[in-house]
Amino acid sequence: LIAFAGPRVVRQTIGRDLPEGFQTAEYLLEHGFLDFIVPRNTMKSKLTKLLKLVLHKK
Repeated sequence: LIAFAGPRVVRQTIGRDLPEGFQTAEYLLEHGFLDFIVPRNTMKSKLTKLLKLVLHKK
C-alpha cells in the first residue's frame, strides 16, 4: 500500500469507489507513477547502480 491515507479515507473524501489495486506498487507502475519495482533481495545492488549513475562514478 502506497499512500498517506488508506483506501477507505480516500473513498470517503472523493465520494467514489476506487479502481481495483489502487495504491499498490503494481497499479502505480502500470499507470506511469513508478519507473520500476525492485525486489528486496536486489535492492542494494540496484541502489548502488543508481547512485553511481547520479554521482557519475564508475
